[in-house]
Amino acid sequence: MTPRSLRFRLLVAAVVSVAAALLIAGMSLVVMFERHVERRIGSELETYLSQIAAGVGVTSNGRVAFSHELADPRFNLPLSGLYWQIQDEERPTLLRSRSLWDNVIELPEDELTHGSVHEHLLPGPAGQALIVRERQIIFKPNTEERRVRIVVAVDKRTLVEARNAFATDMLPYLVVMAAVLLVAAWIQVRTGLAPLDTLRRGVTDIRSGATRRLERVYPDEVMPLVVEMNGLLEAQEQTIQRARAWTADLAHGLKTPLMVLTADAQRLREAGNMSIADDLDQLAETMRRRVDRELIRARVRSGIETRRVHAAAGDAVNRVVRTLKRTPRGAALEWSVEAPDGADAAILPEDLTELLGNILENATKWANTAVSVSVSQGNAIHIKVEDDGPGVAENQLITLGQRGVRLDEQKQGSGLGLAIARDVAEAYHGGLSFDLSPLGGLAVTVRIPGSQ
Repeated sequence: MTPRSLRFRLLVAAVVSVAAALLIAGMSLVVMFERHVERRIGSELETYLSQIAAGVGVTSNGRVAFSHELADPRFNLPLSGLYWQIQDEERPTLLRSRSLWDNVIELPEDELTHGSVHEHLLPGPAGQALIVRERQIIFKPNTEERRVRIVVAVDKRTLVEARNAFATDMLPYLVVMAAVLLVAAWIQVRTGLAPLDTLRRGVTDIRSGATRRLERVYPDEVMPLVVEMNGLLEAQEQTIQRARAWTADLAHGLKTPLMVLTADAQRLREAGNMSIADDLDQLAETMRRRVDRELIRARVRSGIETRRVHAAAGDAVNRVVRTLKRTPRGAALEWSVEAPDGADAAILPEDLTELLGNILENATKWANTAVSVSVSQGNAIHIKVEDDGPGVAENQLITLGQRGVRLDEQKQGSGLGLAIARDVAEAYHGGLSFDLSPLGGLAVTVRIPGSQ
């Protein structure tokens, strides 16, 4: 899986999406928890305000007093983070919890209405930030009205510590949730891209000749591509058929002028112009062979369903060798053929005959006394043709089989034989290789896939 892979991109997008979603969800949950705790703290502070307000009184000498003991022991522990304070502004009086020690909560100028509770965030002792709830109560011991401010405060670190503890406890669950979501995303991506894998295998089957069309039922999103691809394959087949027909028409159209050219050569020969007649005969024969071979090339390069064809390699070798032995040059050579039965190649019999004919004709032309042919069978069919001719230089082996390449001009030929043989072999997903033969000449090895 590479960075250009669609699966890789979808998984990266899933990882980013899951991470972003869980981060936002986690932050939202922490904020919600913090607000919940803050409301809970505010509710507790207001409860303390009510308890303190119920215990505040005025002494006989007119001073504000508070003699009740609150249940929370933190009010008695110095700098514990939980404090109360009572402030009489009419007659400067200040009462405070033992937890404040010698500190005072500096209250802002605030217009308080009777019974209302105000909220503040104020500095406290030892650098603490305090969440403050303030309330005003009014006394009328005589005819004089007394206004008293009651304050309860808690260190904000209580809220922060609760929030951080919640975030720490939630983190493992977020990690587990992320793992579950990523596994689900991986399954989703794999399931969603499965039709593309099926499509790829279908195209591979078409390329190998196992099928001609994409015949499976694909999801609605993929079906337009399948329809277009099948239409393209059908159009390609029609184009190939037209090209084959055009090539055949062209070849047949050339055969008549070639026959006329051969007849003209015969008339020249009868008239005593032997040299010109021989040149015309050779020209007509060369053109005829080129036309025949172009017809073969047009067929093998137009696409072949190799799954449906097969040819017995041994029979093809023996048939071509028997034909060549009837020629004057082939009759003068010693032939060695090793071709086991059952070696079937995935190739049309006529194409295998044409391929072997070109290679064996080349060996016959260059051999001094002997030609050896051996057939072996493994994952593919290998046919090796060797001769004891002059061979070629090792650095020239790479040029053999290229169209029109002739390494020796002393013998007749167009240089097309090995090139046509290579075209035929490659059309059937095979190939040709060249090497020096222990016999002294050239060794040509044909590889054709075996018929299954």
